[in-house]
Amino acid sequence: MTAAQSKESWTSDQPILSLRNVHQSFGDVEVLKGITFDIAKGEVVCIIGPSGSGKSTLLRCINALVPIDSGSITVKGQEVNDPALDKLALRRKVGMVFQQYNLFPHRTALDNIMMAPIHVLRQDRDEVKARARALMRKVRLADKEHTYPGELSGGQQQRVAIARSLAMNPDIMLFDEVTAALDPETVKEVLVTIRELAEDGMTCMLVTHEMGFARELADHIYFTDRGVIVEHGPPETFFTRAGDPRTREFLSQIL
Repeated sequence: MTAAQSKESWTSDQPILSLRNVHQSFGDVEVLKGITFDIAKGEVVCIIGPSGSGKSTLLRCINALVPIDSGSITVKGQEVNDPALDKLALRRKVGMVFQQYNLFPHRTALDNIMMAPIHVLRQDRDEVKARARALMRKVRLADKEHTYPGELSGGQQQRVAIARSLAMNPDIMLFDEVTAALDPETVKEVLVTIRELAEDGMTCMLVTHEMGFARELADHIYFTDRGVIVEHGPPETFFTRAGDPRTREFLSQIL
């Protein structure tokens, strides 16, 4: 089956994201060792675990920023590992927000949000501008349209980065430790933005160390260590009845 045929056959009752036995290595170091799970449309999933356990690499594989060695990743039925994959088309479906904001410093907040839809998707400037302004309101930065990144706080820059990703109208949003570089005061404003996205029905996958946020918002939590999924479950059981000693040790150190 071709990627195009697979895409056409996807229906909303199937997983929007599916991983099967995914392996990935950097040189001789195997980072992902057979990752398998599904995410349903509208689900919020948090990936937690110690540094170096493969969490960020996993997100980058889903967005085709890092190739996998074997296994399968499908987004709405489209195989990410297909050599004929249109990566631009994939990244329209899968938005990604990084720990570092990666905003263009010489462009205003509004211009940063507008750039990809105009220059990559070739969409009408006036329509894009109207949508970008709506997104600025959505992330509670309507008064910062003409502000440059260097004049914004870290939390404000991260919210612009979220709005920029949303401007591509993705089906899934990936968040890679987006609060890790922020001070405690600005962490909350970014988490509120993500919470509102989830409440609006956006499918979200987060690598995070914010355990309170994961407990409150996630439908399912996966704990990874040394490239494998050690344990997973809904927050109400994951945090209170973890079965694996590695999970219990990790939680005891951060809760």
